[in-house]
Amino acid sequence: MTGSELDDPTPFLRDSASPSWSVRAAAGRRLAAAAEHPGAAEVLPRLLRDGQDTFVVQETAEALLERGDVLGLRMVLAARVGTNDDVRDHIGAAILNVCCQSDEDTERLAALCSALVSDADADTGTGPDVDGGVRGEAHDLLGRLR
Repeated sequence: MTGSELDDPTPFLRDSASPSWSVRAAAGRRLAAAAEHPGAAEVLPRLLRDGQDTFVVQETAEALLERGDVLGLRMVLAARVGTNDDVRDHIGAAILNVCCQSDEDTERLAALCSALVSDADADTGTGPDVDGGVRGEAHDLLGRLR
């Protein structure tokens, strides 16, 4: 993707509402690269919980995780909070596919989870306690990694 595509994600924002699952999945993958953009940040949570096709969920989650940063993981874990089992399963598969293929991948994921566990701003979802929100998801995932 070129720098200009990242500067203007408008076409991908438009594609995120397409009736076609493949177009929405491609939009999720491209928007993940521009997750800092306010428009992308608004649309990505919807794609991570796509109610029409779980391929969209998994592609978007994988693209966000491939960023290898706290922002991507935070968005993915936030999508797991309070969603249905099918979406949770596909997000879990994305985590395995991207973050658990090597010891190095697992160590990177553990470091990102540790950052989110200690991040007071990671309490999106059900509340400020460690059992709720992104912090709770990061805490649970970190426990499974150890």
